[in-house]
Amino acid sequence: MQNPKLKPLFLLLFSCLVFQTAIGQDKTPTLSFFEKADTFHPRRFYTIAGIGTVIYGSASIGLWNEWYKNYPIGKFHFFNDWEEWKQVDKAGHFFTSYIYANYCFEGALWTGMNRKKAMWTGALVGTGLQLTVEVMDGFSEKWGFSMGDLAFNTAGTLLFMGQELAWQEQRIKMKVSSHAVDYGAFPTLTSQDATQTMSISERVQNLYGTSFAELLLKDYNAQTNWASFNIWSFLPEREKSSFPKWLNLAVGYGGGNLFGGFGNQWTTDDGATFVLSSTDYPRYRRYMLSLDIDLSQIKTRKKWLNTLFKTLNWIKIPSPTLEFNSKGEIRGYPIYW
Repeated sequence: MQNPKLKPLFLLLFSCLVFQTAIGQDKTPTLSFFEKADTFHPRRFYTIAGIGTVIYGSASIGLWNEWYKNYPIGKFHFFNDWEEWKQVDKAGHFFTSYIYANYCFEGALWTGMNRKKAMWTGALVGTGLQLTVEVMDGFSEKWGFSMGDLAFNTAGTLLFMGQELAWQEQRIKMKVSSHAVDYGAFPTLTSQDATQTMSISERVQNLYGTSFAELLLKDYNAQTNWASFNIWSFLPEREKSSFPKWLNLAVGYGGGNLFGGFGNQWTTDDGATFVLSSTDYPRYRRYMLSLDIDLSQIKTRKKWLNTLFKTLNWIKIPSPTLEFNSKGEIRGYPIYW
């Protein structure tokens, strides 16, 4: 992911918007719109397809006009971004492609489509949505089509498909979390020509944004992508087990001290160059082990609440966490966001 500005937001919100908007449109009197249809339901299918097409087209046009057209456009080309962001962006691609495929699958099931067709619908629609942005990158002279992005997009989709084919359920769910980083602890930098100063907080605002949504989806120092394993679902005689169905074990990946794609040196629009010491503040990888809650396993009498829990299940629940990082440190957190 060469461009951390809009891609994660575009990719994540689409799946939520299509499924939830379509649910709100169905008025079938004999079938609650929070229930999946038992047989193919043409009205639901065309509703979700129409809404999805409109949102997809609008989002694609908006993304192009608000972002890509502000940069030079050229011939389609490739770009090797593997070394960027300590691959935290690649983990984001894996997460997003999984979420896309799974949410589109759920939307297809809601229309009464059989599981196999719904699986392929989720996989193909999700892949197409991801490819849209990758192709836009390919025509931008500032970036390029990334084979690394494509590989992790594909891997996320395959995680969804593999579980559906093997178990007809998602025992391993991809999630994301974001914690507050104390950027005030970093030193104020002086430009190499000694004419300007800049705080790391200013750099972060310019690079990642300032709103909660931007920091959640774009700040690679704050973001952790998780694979959350539902323990109960792996038990040999689970139906007889009293183990909590909602309790998960999650492994996560993130990074630290990331203030540029390939390194912590950057140049402002007016030509001032800043460098953050790699000795004092090395870029590093973070490997996390944590508990989690599978919201989809919490059943209530309210169908709308069950739907809400399932929709929000991409969010990692704050829990006790252990961190192992590439600096050789082991850290413990009573509650990690």
